[in-house]
Amino acid sequence: MEQYDAIIIGAGQAGVPLSKKLAQAGKKTLIIEKRYVGGTCVNDGCTPTKTWVASAKAAYDASKSAELGVNIKSYKIDMRQVKKRKDDIVLKSRNGGQKAIEGTKNLTLIFGEATFTGKKTLLIELNEGGTLEVTADLIFINTGARTLIPEIEGLKDIKYLTSTTILDLDYVPEHLLVVGANYIGMEFGQMFGRFGSKITMLEKAQRVLSREDEDIAEAMHQILTDENIEIYTDATTLAFEKTKKGNIKAKVSIAGKEQVIKCSHVLIGVGRIPQSEALNLDKTGVKVDEKGFIKVNSKLETNIKGIYALGDVKGGPAFTHIAYNDYTIVYRNLIEGDNLTIKDRPVPYCMFTDPQLGRIGISEEDAKKQKIRVKVVKLPMAHVARAIEVGDTRGFMKAVVDSATKKILGAAVLGTEGGEIMTVLQMAMEGGITYDRIRYCVFAHPTYSESLNNLFLNLED
Repeated sequence: MEQYDAIIIGAGQAGVPLSKKLAQAGKKTLIIEKRYVGGTCVNDGCTPTKTWVASAKAAYDASKSAELGVNIKSYKIDMRQVKKRKDDIVLKSRNGGQKAIEGTKNLTLIFGEATFTGKKTLLIELNEGGTLEVTADLIFINTGARTLIPEIEGLKDIKYLTSTTILDLDYVPEHLLVVGANYIGMEFGQMFGRFGSKITMLEKAQRVLSREDEDIAEAMHQILTDENIEIYTDATTLAFEKTKKGNIKAKVSIAGKEQVIKCSHVLIGVGRIPQSEALNLDKTGVKVDEKGFIKVNSKLETNIKGIYALGDVKGGPAFTHIAYNDYTIVYRNLIEGDNLTIKDRPVPYCMFTDPQLGRIGISEEDAKKQKIRVKVVKLPMAHVARAIEVGDTRGFMKAVVDSATKKILGAAVLGTEGGEIMTVLQMAMEGGITYDRIRYCVFAHPTYSESLNNLFLNLED
C-alpha cells in the first residue's frame, strides 16, 4: 500500500490543475487516469467539437458567399482532413497536459481504473497490467460523466453513435437521425447538416431547448429548419431495426402517431450520467443521489471528511468552466486558507451552434417562477449595425433586469458571437453596473457589444 498526501481520480479540467497545484504546495500527489489526460473537454467535448464547428462554419460561409458578392463555384468537404485537423489539435492539447503533469515535482501520473476498497484506500487496475494499492488523507474525485444510453428496443443491435464515437467518423453520413434536440444534438445536427448529411432530429419534449425561454427555443428551431434540418417535437423513439441494405429503420411516435423514419446513422444525445458506479463508493460511505451523482456541500466536500468531488460527477451545471472553478475553490480553501463556496456563483454558458446562444443569470421564465419584479428587453440582431454589415442578422439580444435596482439579473444572446456579447453583460453583473449606465457607455464602433446601448435604450426607467 503506497501512501500519498493527495490522490486525484480523473485527469479532467479540475483534476489536472489541482494535481499540479497540490504538488507544487509540497504534497506528495498521485493523479489516476483510465483513458486520456484532459478529460471530456480536451478529448471528446469542447476542443474537438468546436474544431469541427469551425469547419462546418467555413462550409456554410462558402454556401452563402454569393450574397456578399463573392461567387464560389463549388466547394468540397474533405472529411478526412476535417478529422485530421481535429485529431492534431486534440493530441497537441492532450500531450501538452500530460507533459505538464509529468514535469511537475511531487506529482505521479498513473494510467488505470481506480476503485475504492476502503474509506480512503484505492485499488488501481493498471492499463499496462497488474494492480496497485494506494491511500491518502485527501482524495478528489473528478471522473466526469458519459453518454446516457436509453432503453430503446433494438438500439443494441445497431451501431449507434454517441457524442464521443461520432468524432471518429472520417466520412459524412448520408442521413443522421439525432435522438435529442438539445444542446449536444443541435451542435452536431447543424454541424453534420453543413457537412452534407440529411438531418432529422427527435425531441421528446413539447419543444426544443426546454430549459430556455420559449422565444429563444422558437428562434433556434427556425434557424435550424431554415438549414433544411427536420425537427420533430413530442417525439418518442420506440424501436430500431437494421434493414437488409445495412441502413436503419426507426419506429417513432410523433404527437401520438406512429411512423417509420429510415436513416443511415443514429446519434444518441438525450443526456449524460455520472461515472461513479465503478468507484465502489459504498466502500467509502460517500453518498450519491438517485442518479449516481456524488453529493457534496457548498465547499465540494462529500459527507466523508477529506473526500471531495469536482466537475460533472457531482451533478449541477456540466460545463468545463464550472469544473475548473471547482478546482480553484477547493485549492484556495485547502492551501491558501480561503473560505470560498459554490453558492451563488455565476453559471454562464454558450451553445456553439451558428449563431451561438450565450446565457447568464436568470431567464424570463425563471423570473416568473420566482415572482421577481423584472423588466424584459429585446433587440433583434437585424437592428445591430455590425450584424447587418457582416450579413448575418439571425437571432436577438435579450436581458432581464430588476425593476427597482436596475441591475441586470440575466441575459440571453442568440446571434453571431453571442457568447462574447453575453460575457460583456456578465462583467456588468459581476460589477453591479446597472442598465442605465450601460445605455450611455462608449463602446467601440462598429462592434456587436456596442448595440447594448440600443438594447437598454428600449427600456423605460
